[in-house]
Amino acid sequence: MSRRLSLPGESAYLSERRTFWATELSLRPTHVPSDSVKSLLAANLNAVEKRIHAACRRADRARDEVTLVAVTKSVSVEVAALLPALGVADLGESRAQEFWSRAAALPSVRWHFVGHLQRNKIERTLPLVHLLHSVDSLRLLHALEREAEKQRRQVNVLLEVNASREANKQGFAPEEMASLVPELANLRQVHVRGLMTMAALTEDPEQCRQTFAGVRELRERLRIQVSPPHELVHLSMGMTNDFEVAIEEGATLVRIGTALFEGLAT
Repeated sequence: MSRRLSLPGESAYLSERRTFWATELSLRPTHVPSDSVKSLLAANLNAVEKRIHAACRRADRARDEVTLVAVTKSVSVEVAALLPALGVADLGESRAQEFWSRAAALPSVRWHFVGHLQRNKIERTLPLVHLLHSVDSLRLLHALEREAEKQRRQVNVLLEVNASREANKQGFAPEEMASLVPELANLRQVHVRGLMTMAALTEDPEQCRQTFAGVRELRERLRIQVSPPHELVHLSMGMTNDFEVAIEEGATLVRIGTALFEGLAT
């Protein structure tokens, strides 16, 4: 079973979601996937869980230290709707419009936003998001604070670190992070819960280890510098090709799509 990720303010988040979604029933999935689809998804999940358990054993960690976030962008909402019954209650999307529609269709899960969030998408995203993984600039951080204050809500976020230093990726450079800490003291509605990174895509996941270890070490340095309401407890690291190495290096959230939905992608 996947670890249940709990964050401050979750009770209010779920209560508000239930009230809001009472008006959205028409958006819920109506097509029921076949038994073969359900069986394949269950088999894929079982294989992923075995890999997570094995990585946790190698790192001398408990399985419940790691939350599986199922990134559903490659499958239909009907397939995504099967996941809660299989024990996966944390789902993720990387595109704002898809995030909005799927959160409307599946209100009973905890929705994670894992892609680049444009500032003009913040207003509609905040009421729906459980954890925003990808705050990649100071400008976005300030925009989130302004909108969260306007909506009178708290939002939990992770700061994205471009630890692989790839030009095509968003995020803060590792050396920028220390100077960012004083800025966090001005935030009241946005609560920083940790760091997120993506390693360079490679056939050999061992080549990602240095990236993940570097972000873990960065988190350890920063966590003693921040004060409430911020608390750097989470590391969102690892996808299908490298999540086992990420777990061995301290990931508390892994974002997995391909391995879960192999053979089911639309």
